[in-house]
Order: sequence, then C-alpha cells, then structure tokens
Amino acid sequence: MTRRRAGRLALWVLFVLVVLTVNSAVYNALTQGHATPPAGLTFVRAGDVDTRIRTWGTTGSPIVLVPGAFETADTFDTLARDLATDHRVYALDLTGTGYSEPVAPYDVDHFADQVLGLLAAEGLTGADAPVLVGHSSGAAVAALATLRSKGTDNEVAGLMVLDGDLRPFPVPRFLRSLVVEPFRTSVLRLGLSSDWLIRQVYDSQCGPLCPELTAADVDQWRRPLLQPGSEAAMWHMSRSGIPSLTGDQLDELRASDVAKAVAGGEGDPQFGRSAAEETAARIGAPAPTFIPGRHLPMISSPAALADAVRALAARAVTGTTRTD
Repeated sequence: MTRRRAGRLALWVLFVLVVLTVNSAVYNALTQGHATPPAGLTFVRAGDVDTRIRTWGTTGSPIVLVPGAFETADTFDTLARDLATDHRVYALDLTGTGYSEPVAPYDVDHFADQVLGLLAAEGLTGADAPVLVGHSSGAAVAALATLRSKGTDNEVAGLMVLDGDLRPFPVPRFLRSLVVEPFRTSVLRLGLSSDWLIRQVYDSQCGPLCPELTAADVDQWRRPLLQPGSEAAMWHMSRSGIPSLTGDQLDELRASDVAKAVAGGEGDPQFGRSAAEETAARIGAPAPTFIPGRHLPMISSPAALADAVRALAARAVTGTTRTD
C-alpha cells in the first residue's frame, strides 16, 4: 500500500470514528432520562441509604434476602411467598441497583453496611437475629455483613451462600479499557431497550424450568436498571470486579461459629458443583445443597430452595453450626 493510499485510509477511519462518536453522544443525550419507579414502594433508612425493601409473612424467625448484580427484591418474590408461610421475610435493593437511593461507593463494604443498617432499622437484632441469604454477588455482601455483625447487637444468626463464589474475580485490564465513553453507555442502553436480549439473558441464566417472561416481567427486570445511579454502579463493577471477600475474611468466616450453608442451581454455568463444594469447604459449611435449575433457583425451583433455607434457619435457631 502506498503512503498516499495509507493516508486516505487513515482519514476514512478517522471520519468513521468521528461519526460514530458523534452519533453515540447524541443517542446518549436523547436517552438520558430515567424510568419512573413503580407506585407504592416502601423505604427505610439503612445506614446512609434510603433503602427500598419488601416484606412477607408475620410470624417465625426472620430471613433477609440479599440480591446479586442486576437483581432487586422482586427477584425473590416467589421464594419469599413460600418462606412467608412460617417465617418473616425481608428483601432489599442494594444501592445502585434497583429503587434504593444511589449512594456511592458501589462496593462490597458499602453494601454490607447497608444490610446491617437494614437489620438495625427493622429491629432484627439479639434474639430476633436473622438468617441472611445472599445470591450471586450478593453472597459476598451477606458474608461480609455476617462477619461485621459478630459481637454487635446486629449479630447474624445464619448465612446462606447461594450461587456465589465469594472470591475476588477482577475484570481483566484489557476488558476495562475495551469499551469507552460514549460507546459503553450507548451499548448498555441499546441492550436494555431490547426485549429480545433481556429474554435471552433470562433464559440462559434461569433455564427451562423457569416461566417465560411476559411483557410485564421484562419491564420488571429492565426498569430497575434505568434508575439514577444504576449506570454508575455498573461501571464501578466493570472496573473493580464483582463483590468478594479477601483471603483473611474467608479464613475468618471459616472460623466463625455462625450457622452456614451453601446452595446453588445444579445446572448453574457460573457456579457449578465443584465450585459449590470448594466454597462450602472454604467457609466451613456442610456439603452444598443443589437445587434444580441454573443461576436463578429462586425462580426455577422456589419450593426446593425454600426447604434448604428453612433447614438453615432451624440450625440457626438451635445453635447448630454444622450437620453430620
């Protein structure tokens, strides 16, 4: 290729890049509005965050459900309704995901403080201490809250790690720099605007045991991700990796006498059998319980998961930290 032709090619590449950048910036400006939250939401002050919560049931020991990335309290609705027949059940939206007030930093330390703030706000302390169930990245949040509660009025009675590895999984450096502004925002918003893509992601994560998404269901998954702070929280995770525990914290959790359990979808492509078994050994929990389904067993098999949570809650009440 001659120098003249190479120069023309470079100009064309520059021209295309400029056009794409301008179009992306214009698209972002036109789509920068946020979706209106549903009516009738309930909030409590949890730490420094006005936190959206849902509650089910009026009797029995308390259970607090902590969502993972791109999830809200609504993700647990079917599971919570089952548990509510004999337990009081609480679920929250972590800050930056869902309808809770967006308050940085969007990291595991802040999330854990928010969970502990919820326990204090709802009086889930002392003899009324709850079992925490943390799903996916929420497992590390629940685990850190459990560790921080030790020796305080908010001491947690039990911990279930659900489809969560707990160990650091940093985002590779090349991926962090692969998508830059304004393109990353455009890609995210285009993805969220696609009903087809949302259904594809849901199907891949939930599997054939899950009900198909209706139009209302698609909106329930999309709307929380269109709230103020959601994009900032996602970019934070893309830079720092998913919430996790340090090696010292994992050792501390293993040494803890809190009742512990590990559960996961038996066909989970992200948290398979070997990962679940390693996690149980790592934190000093009994052998894991496998639930029919993939990464969303609270939707695919809520009754089976509810039974596993009840078993942990029973151990927590009696002070039994392990099973034979």
